[in-house]
Amino acid sequence: MASRIQPQPSQSQANGQRSLQPAAQPLQESTAIIQVIERAALNPEVDIDKMERLLQMQERVLDRQALMAYSAAMAAMQTELPSIAERGQGNNGAYATLEDIVDTVRPIMQKHGFAVSFRIQTQERGIQITGVLMHQEGHREETSMLLPADTSGNKNAVQAFGSSTSYGKRYVLCALLNITTRGQDDNGQAAAPVKLVTPFQAGQIRQLIAACPAATQEWFVGKYGEAEQVPRSDFDRLRASLHKRAQPDHQSH
Repeated sequence: MASRIQPQPSQSQANGQRSLQPAAQPLQESTAIIQVIERAALNPEVDIDKMERLLQMQERVLDRQALMAYSAAMAAMQTELPSIAERGQGNNGAYATLEDIVDTVRPIMQKHGFAVSFRIQTQERGIQITGVLMHQEGHREETSMLLPADTSGNKNAVQAFGSSTSYGKRYVLCALLNITTRGQDDNGQAAAPVKLVTPFQAGQIRQLIAACPAATQEWFVGKYGEAEQVPRSDFDRLRASLHKRAQPDHQSH
């Protein structure tokens, strides 16, 4: 009877098996430590100090496992994050708005198990913006930025706070995700300057903004910076939108 020859794994299969071993090692190590702890918990002769040391060892293993998962997910996400177009206009030139950044990166972050949150603290020296990037496996990284209140353009206290907060969130988020920005693609029309609103139109916008809720003021500052920076083509649509959001007691009749 002819002997049956067992098929040998291909080179790619062998490489695939070897590549899985390092990734599985932290999980195997964590499982082994949990089993040791379970056995120790059933042993009445094991003292409390030894149990605490075992629990600390397990915590270190889980932290390392979470860090490895974070690093792997971050490396994969970096290949998908695009450069953000700079569509906002301010005193220092064009910039990528917070809305554009968030709308672009949110689905990519969710795909790779990331979420971001912000902490806002008012201090004597200004406003501190802290961004926290969290991964679903438990590891997180954070970075902070301390900013003075932006009082340029005769902003009131609410507008100054909103402007600094929006600015800080943009730069903290870009730092956490290593995001780059670029000039907006205008099909070769960069030489044509954007026509801005007239001084009279800017005054109308300022009056409407002052009567709007703080959230609307923050949105406006993040998108345009100042009333004088609003493109003339946006004026009619923006004025109608702000008029709807303005508080009735502050609207002019």
